[in-house]
Formats: sequence, C-alpha cells, structure tokens
Amino acid sequence: MPDEVTHSAVPIRLSMWSGPRNISTAMMRSFGNRPGCVAVDEPFYAYYLTKTSLPHPMRDEVIASQPQDWQTVVKSLTAFSLPAGSDLQYIKHMTHHILPELDLSWLAQHRHCFLIRDPRLVIASYAAKWDQISTEDIGIKRQVELFETVQEMTGELPVVVEAEDILKEPETTLKRLCEKLSLPWTPAMLTWPAGKRKEDGVWAEHWYASVEASTGFAPYSPKNISLSPAHEDLRQEQMPFYEKLKSHKI
Repeated sequence: MPDEVTHSAVPIRLSMWSGPRNISTAMMRSFGNRPGCVAVDEPFYAYYLTKTSLPHPMRDEVIASQPQDWQTVVKSLTAFSLPAGSDLQYIKHMTHHILPELDLSWLAQHRHCFLIRDPRLVIASYAAKWDQISTEDIGIKRQVELFETVQEMTGELPVVVEAEDILKEPETTLKRLCEKLSLPWTPAMLTWPAGKRKEDGVWAEHWYASVEASTGFAPYSPKNISLSPAHEDLRQEQMPFYEKLKSHKI
C-alpha cells in the first residue's frame, strides 16, 4: 500500500536546518508523529548559550538540561543507537547554534533539509517574543553557509522547502519533501495529538504555546506585517541569503 511506512534496515538521521519562528516546531511534530521516528529538539542550544553568554529566556534552565560541549552532542547524533523499533532520527536544528569552531564532518552521515521562510515573517514573529534581534539571531546567513558546506561535502544540492508552501498545501508539499529525502510518505505527518512532547526542550514553556495547542498545520492566512525602520533594515540585509536558498526550493 502506498501510504504504509516500510522501515529501513539502516537508521536514517535527518537534520532539519531552520532559523527561529519558522514552523520548525510544527515540523518536528509532523516528523515526530511518523511511526519509528525519534525527534530531537535543538541539541546544540546549551552549548550555544554557554559559548556566547547570551541572556536568552530560560537560559539557566536550557544550560542545565543539555550537554554543554559540542563533541558530546555530535556523538548523540551520529554514534548512539536509536531505540528498538525506531529507524529515523529527526533533528531540529537552529542554524545559529552551529558556531564556527564546530567540526562539521559529521554532517556527511546525515540527510539534510533546509527550511526557509520570508525574513519579514521571521523578524516580525521573533520580535513579538524577544526584543533583541540581529542577523546572527535569525540565522538565515548561517543557513546559507551550512547549505554550502553540505553541498560541498556531498556533491549534491541539499533539499530546500519553504514554510509557506507547507502551510498552503501540507499534504502535497510534505509528499514532495519525503520523495526528495527518499523517505516513504505517511499521512501521519499531517496531524498530531495536542500537548507537550517528551522531546520538547525545556524552553518550550516560553516558545511553544501555539504548537502545544495545535493538532496539525495551521490553515494558511496571509499576514499584514509592518516592521519598524530598524527591523526593515534587518530584513533587507537578509534578503540576498533568503533568495539564494529560495532559488533551490522544491
């Protein structure tokens, strides 16, 4: 049957690269609802906060909840076995968490997807949650750098998908995404139970209220957004990076 998931004999590790405020948690819910999938939520966050000393919301709780050295995190994403009955590890990454000192050779062992969104929407959503925002915070430039690193390692263009395409046509876009990632399609990706998940980071308390209330992707609704002059300048800075990735989207 075409909608059944057939499990792989070799575990698959899928890195999903996103910036903040980009339906990344909804995507973690979608993939995490697949049979045999183990989801991982922003595994480099504690490392990132330790190295940068940034005063993010719930900083101390985040640092206490995860390994603070990147080597330990990489081992969990490459060497550790998945639980019995699981054959897919889905890793939700924030691109800005991947600081320049990291050895990225482990990326060659993963499949990759880059989740993009119009910088105007990202900036407006981020600013509503936290008033400090910069190019580094929203990670679009870093997303391009990681895209190019993966391309150089694999010799192939990584998969790119746009958030708004998923919101407009969830089933059609997710089917195409699974095809590009060589994953079997399952309609389980379209809906999920409301509430918290064991894989959610401790920061969910601050950031995940709308996703915890959801049972699927929210119906698409165009947003009327007005940015401050400073945020409009920031948007303009991000556009070349966004357009570069957008030119490769499925």
